[in-house]
Amino acid sequence: MTTTQRGLFLTLEGVDGAGKSTHVQWLVDQLSARRVQVVCTREPGGTELAEKLRTLLLHEDMTLECETLLMFAARAEHIHAVIEPALCAGQWVVCDRFTDATFAYQGGGRELGVERIATLEHWVHPNLQPDCTWLFDVPLAIARERLNRTRDQDRFEKEADAFFERTRGVYLARAEQQPQRIQRIDATQSIEQIREHLGRQLDQLIEHRRIV
Repeated sequence: MTTTQRGLFLTLEGVDGAGKSTHVQWLVDQLSARRVQVVCTREPGGTELAEKLRTLLLHEDMTLECETLLMFAARAEHIHAVIEPALCAGQWVVCDRFTDATFAYQGGGRELGVERIATLEHWVHPNLQPDCTWLFDVPLAIARERLNRTRDQDRFEKEADAFFERTRGVYLARAEQQPQRIQRIDATQSIEQIREHLGRQLDQLIEHRRIV
């Protein structure tokens, strides 16, 4: 009896306005074209319950403690209902944000620090980390310019520049600490240049899976 090979967990990260969401569906389409079964999802969200928590998190004022705990409550539901079942079935999962975002936004932007977030991470998903994370990075001025051209902003997108500088700083620090997993993407490049780079990396991931 053959054992199903576990799928890969791919995440996209970056401050609001970095442009990562532009590439989520493209990545899914590219994987499908390469005959990879793939699930596309996002955080906070991904399930009916987690999407309700997402609405609260993006639009309702709350304490930092409540915000952080709700992030992990939504994540716990998401992992149980979507991410783990897909990975166990051999499907790849492409997720718009995961726990790196909590370290960056709540830990850095809101200055909670890493200790309590690390404790929640160990509780909620001690044995699950993304296999590959693309960090879309742009200078703050560019991110803000892009945001100002978009839809009505949620309460995170309305934060002051200092919040986003701290958030970006944590993202970059994590990329430096975990270079095998987190790959920084210069998101000031054109969409075509970024996608050419991502396409090469997808091919490398697929080829590596064939060899293993």
